[in-house]
Amino acid sequence: MVRVAVDFPAWLTDRARHIETVLDHFLPEASTQPQRLHEAMRYAVLGGGKRVRAALVYAAGQASLQANTPASAQLMALDHAAAAVELIHAYSLVHDDLPCMDDDALRRGRPTVHVQYDEATAMLAADALQPLAFELLGRMPVAPALVVQAVQQLARAAGSLGMVGGQAIDCDSVNRVLAPDDLQTMHKMKTGAMLEASVVLGGIVAGASSTVRQGLDRYAAAMGLAFQVVDDILDVTADTATLGKTAGKDAAGNKPTYVSVLGLQPSRQFLQQLHHQAREALLPLGPSAELLGCLADFIVNRDH
Repeated sequence: MVRVAVDFPAWLTDRARHIETVLDHFLPEASTQPQRLHEAMRYAVLGGGKRVRAALVYAAGQASLQANTPASAQLMALDHAAAAVELIHAYSLVHDDLPCMDDDALRRGRPTVHVQYDEATAMLAADALQPLAFELLGRMPVAPALVVQAVQQLARAAGSLGMVGGQAIDCDSVNRVLAPDDLQTMHKMKTGAMLEASVVLGGIVAGASSTVRQGLDRYAAAMGLAFQVVDDILDVTADTATLGKTAGKDAAGNKPTYVSVLGLQPSRQFLQQLHHQAREALLPLGPSAELLGCLADFIVNRDH
């Protein structure tokens, strides 16, 4: 790939600020009845997070657009898609933190939603975020066929064959030793599916060609898994203050991870393999995919 000059940290900061504004606009006002529910929804979504999924939507859109000056409708559609994946991610985190799941009291450096409010409110807030995500996709100003593709992509990634299914396997795997292939299947579903969907949605909305879509698919598959490998490594190498959530939670809960199954150094080696695969997948896309390449570097080298 020919590298292009890009101030990636500035771009990533700008995208995080931008999606925060977009989400603030799309979420119901806290003063709207039922107020406590809407307050909890906003608490769950706003004010924190790396916004990696939204950034992947925007970067994939940039790699897919045919013109240097994209239509405003396409940019608006990317906002809808980026907000949708962040809403699904936020709902999943609220559920993950509940006492019936991971029973965690800290998320993004502050009390989890069920701690800040209560379990019933947290459950309902998460439940409300999910349909809002699909409403936003339905309102995208793009061709109806692309809207249908986007809805189907996100629904598959979030459902029983994706994120929810991966979480079910995770719950069933406590105190068990998983084979590496089974662990990979779980993580591709639990974490990888939504990260892959973020990349694919950006391509769908921006009207990616078949060649670009193939490259995005390969990139997304590698980075979706890489993100979870990094999480597993950080769970044993970083502290709670750095992570913004409870460190060592997986080990304490006897959950299978790449580190527990493969070991720390083999996990790091596997991560580098995935990083290389992701970068290679972008070669046919040329300079327009450099933001995706920078995101791959960022995900692999992140420390929280």
